[in-house]
Amino acid sequence: MTTRSRGPLAGFGWLKQGISAGYRHPKPLLGGAAILLLACLLPSLLVLPMQLQAAHAGTPPSPAMFVGLMALSTVLSLLILPLYAGYLQVVDTAERGLPTRAVDIFKPYRQGEALRLIGYGLAMLAIYVVLFGAVLAVNGHNLVNWYAQALAAQASHQPPPTGLPSGFGTTFALFMLVGLFMTGFYAISLGQIALRGRNVFGAIGDGMVGALKNLLPLLVFALSCALAWIVAIIALAILVILLTLLAKLISTWLVFVVVVPLYVALFLAMFTVMFGVMYHLWRDVCDDDTATGMASAIAA
Repeated sequence: MTTRSRGPLAGFGWLKQGISAGYRHPKPLLGGAAILLLACLLPSLLVLPMQLQAAHAGTPPSPAMFVGLMALSTVLSLLILPLYAGYLQVVDTAERGLPTRAVDIFKPYRQGEALRLIGYGLAMLAIYVVLFGAVLAVNGHNLVNWYAQALAAQASHQPPPTGLPSGFGTTFALFMLVGLFMTGFYAISLGQIALRGRNVFGAIGDGMVGALKNLLPLLVFALSCALAWIVAIIALAILVILLTLLAKLISTWLVFVVVVPLYVALFLAMFTVMFGVMYHLWRDVCDDDTATGMASAIAA
């Protein structure tokens, strides 16, 4: 399976196409995003009572509880990962002009593909740990020591250490670079395993090569996302302020009636855009020219 390198402006195109995907296919994509959002909230809802109990006791979770919470969250996240692949399949079907439904995100479970996708999730988790661990091993010793001191101070009810550790800026920049690479790596590899039926190692290899070939458009994409996010936050803040002022004039309940659904809609839009971007990034880098041309003609 070959991967292509794209020009820098492709990164802006991925964001634009990801945003427009939700407008073109609102029913299946927003419906699927709602199901996916509920599934993603499930791990947090399950571990929340234990976290609240520890907070009420005024002490940080014990090491055993912390490890247990992390293990439970990891297992639940792996079980949710096939739904990511299913949602990407919904995006693919909709973008190719074929009928699809929001509940089609469960297809990987119905079609027996869940174990392969969970195996992919375990492999990706190991890669994440290795890459970010390598950054800490090379340049993050001071950050690790600072964090350990902060935890010890919290456990003994002492003030945390002041100031940031030396080398924090360099470590943060390396984390950003790794995160940028992993954005393309994850989008391409998930697309390969979900939409092209590649095996786990083949999909990971394609993701790694494809991300390395497209670091420059990934950087442009990251900058485009930052600018778009700033504009969105400013617009949302203005809207929330206006609604809050209106609620004070009419009724306080208007804040909950209007603002809460607004935040829910924002999260749904974020899911739709995120997976739309992942899909178009994968299609631009990996999909065959014939299929891409057909999809573009359908979209037009």
